Amino acid sequence: MPESPKILFNLDDGIARITLNRPEQLNALDAETIRALATAFERACDDERSQVVLIQGTGKAFCVGGDIHLFNQTIDGLPELLESLLQPLHAALARVVTSGLPIVSAVNGPVGGGGIGLALCADYVLAAQSMALRCGYSAIGLTPDAGSARFLTLRVGAVRAKQLFYLNEMLDSATCLALGIVDAVHPDENLGAAAQTLARRLRAGPRLALARTKALIETTGARSLLEHLTAEREYMVASAREPDAREGITAFLEKREARFGSRPT
Repeated sequence: MPESPKILFNLDDGIARITLNRPEQLNALDAETIRALATAFERACDDERSQVVLIQGTGKAFCVGGDIHLFNQTIDGLPELLESLLQPLHAALARVVTSGLPIVSAVNGPVGGGGIGLALCADYVLAAQSMALRCGYSAIGLTPDAGSARFLTLRVGAVRAKQLFYLNEMLDSATCLALGIVDAVHPDENLGAAAQTLARRLRAGPRLALARTKALIETTGARSLLEHLTAEREYMVASAREPDAREGITAFLEKREARFGSRPT
């Protein structure tokens, strides 16, 4: 378990829940929170029981990004502070995103700065009606971190992403849904249940096949067509060797829900 109460970690029935728990500061990221968050990501990846990662926040906000008060307190040493914070955070974030685990985020209230990366690193981004996004970096003379530029660009395109980062306009949940920044919007009181339901659906899926599918999609831009087709062939053949393929085909013919059970080796 992470040592800090600022991040709650729970692994139950295959779902690794990572909860930002600094509600009085709108889940802003200070040094202790970032260390604990990195530990939580690593725990989710290291435990073979993990099948899905669910990222959420307590209180009235998901995460407003870095702790500006901390930045101000260490303004003369800000470059060194950011270097010490971002190295472990980015390493852990990269690991969980490339782990093959399906990721769900449940985004309530304001989200900005590095919180954008934590929200949009997910494969499914569910938002509460109270959700509102503001990039915020250029307003304080800084540049994106925590993968926020990458993940936002993947969802809205390069031109729109630049505009959002340049002008820092506040976007409500309906606008975020229309732009494709989030995948669904729920009443605030229903967000948690919707995220749990989705996480359980993903947990019930063919674990290895989902991981291979995610890898194929994530690496598409880095491969030639021939390299991609080769990877597709290799992954298809490898998946055919798993018990999940036999179970899936049998369940399809028997017109019932498949009961998948393969795990990464």
